[in-house]
Amino acid sequence: MSGTGQNVRLERLYKSYGAPRVLEDISLDIPAGCFCTLLGASGSGKSTLLKLIAGFEKPDSGRILVDDQDIAPVPVRRRNIGMVFQNYALFPNMSAARNVAFGLEMRKLRRAEIAERVCNALAMVGLDELGDRMPRQLSGGQQQRVALARALVIEPAILLMDEPLGALDKALRQDLQQELRRLHARLGITVVFVTHDQEEALQLSDLLVVLERGRIAQYGAPRALYEMPASGFVASFLGECNFLEISGRRCVLRPEHLRLGANAGALQHRIEAHVAEIRFLGPNLRVTLRNAKGEFVALAPVDGHTSAMAVGQPVTAGFNSQDVRALEQELRR
Repeated sequence: MSGTGQNVRLERLYKSYGAPRVLEDISLDIPAGCFCTLLGASGSGKSTLLKLIAGFEKPDSGRILVDDQDIAPVPVRRRNIGMVFQNYALFPNMSAARNVAFGLEMRKLRRAEIAERVCNALAMVGLDELGDRMPRQLSGGQQQRVALARALVIEPAILLMDEPLGALDKALRQDLQQELRRLHARLGITVVFVTHDQEEALQLSDLLVVLERGRIAQYGAPRALYEMPASGFVASFLGECNFLEISGRRCVLRPEHLRLGANAGALQHRIEAHVAEIRFLGPNLRVTLRNAKGEFVALAPVDGHTSAMAVGQPVTAGFNSQDVRALEQELRR
């Protein structure tokens, strides 16, 4: 099974349900074969945007183009798009194989071709020996793999995924994240993935789009957004951070760049504080510092120095100018 992704271009999309505007002036170019993640809090508009691309909803204005063709007139069933939902949406009275075959049967393919493609799709997600089982006989992770196989078996150019891993436990979610990346690399299709999980978004994406209240707050490569957030919202949504005022500008400093004690001696900027809290995170300690200006968080490796720290003791923290990012703008309404 192989596929070729298609470019998706969103041009000035607006969408409202009554008075509140759910999406406002959304413009975005998703290159062919890209793994694009829409990241945002509940109500930010990410699932609505996915529904517009799928054709389940229509925009109030704006255009959605696939390979430069406006797909507004194209019925949902004729769009070469696969979709995977959080709740699996499997038919409970059909076996795993029949669930996967459903889309092909609707396309009236020959039985022999359906059987071959279903077998290949189940093998691709590691379920080639479980095709006869009913959904109730499968674990949550296995059901989600069936849903993924059902979406992939039609050989879509675009795969839309709406919080597909949200109901799974952490270990299984991490396993399926790796599986998704391998499948994406193998198939070359365009993926638009919705999540509210920042870590998941950073790990999976080629292109990361952060939504805030129906607008795009920032988009780009995950590392670029993490290291160079344009606003306080983006900075805090992509992980823990410290906000500082330096030379009259609001800046962000990630906890891993705030050094403690002897490690802070040669750095360009210093903070005098006392230890307010220490939390053990395996290879690292999360240390909360407090002084008259507020609280600061440091992520420090566990070593002889940090292990000797205690709540209440004074500590010097430090950082270099190169590790601080001045915020370009704050999203205004």
